[in-house]
Amino acid sequence: KASVKRRLDAQASQGSVRGMEQVFSCSIFAVVASLLHVRCCGEEQPIDFANAEMASRLTCAILAHHATCLADTLASELGILEGINKGHNKATTTILVTQPWRTVPPGTNGGITISGTRWSIVGGILMGLGFILMDYISGIPIQPMRTIVFGGICGLVGSSIDSILGATLQVSYYDSETKLVYSDMEGLPKSAERICGMTILSNAQVNLVSVLLTMIMAAFLIGPAVFL
Repeated sequence: KASVKRRLDAQASQGSVRGMEQVFSCSIFAVVASLLHVRCCGEEQPIDFANAEMASRLTCAILAHHATCLADTLASELGILEGINKGHNKATTTILVTQPWRTVPPGTNGGITISGTRWSIVGGILMGLGFILMDYISGIPIQPMRTIVFGGICGLVGSSIDSILGATLQVSYYDSETKLVYSDMEGLPKSAERICGMTILSNAQVNLVSVLLTMIMAAFLIGPAVFL
């Protein structure tokens, strides 16, 4: 996987690793929601919007957070690998989420594939299964099918929001000589051409905003729709 990403992404080719900002953006809101749950609602409770509204909203937000993070990771990492392994086809063709008629190089911020979209749903479902297992072990009443559906929806929604933000607020360049995608100006070749986006948010900031928006939607829209 690492060798494939190095052939497509300039940051990966330079040996980039997840730094403190990335770890912070993929954890802080879940930590805050968990602490709020403990402070305001006490021990973990089953999702029940009719009798435990605040606890249910916080639980849905926490699950949505983790579903978004895993969905985005699987969509980007495995989506690229599947495209390389299976070759160029409709499922692995990368298109720009804001301009679906436009194909872009793999690794472009805001670039999506049918394969990657499927993986984002799988990521959300896996997190739903994880929550089901933990609640079962803890003896908390569970709603398996609704939790799985909720996780899958949150994975898809969160990954989509991340892609939209990446395509609009995070810049992407492509250099035909190195055949690499660049997400910042550092080390950018003069021959590189802008694909899309603006230099407003970094990758970690895109993750932070997409997670927050998905958590809010999960707590106030998706959760009540699925569990009520």
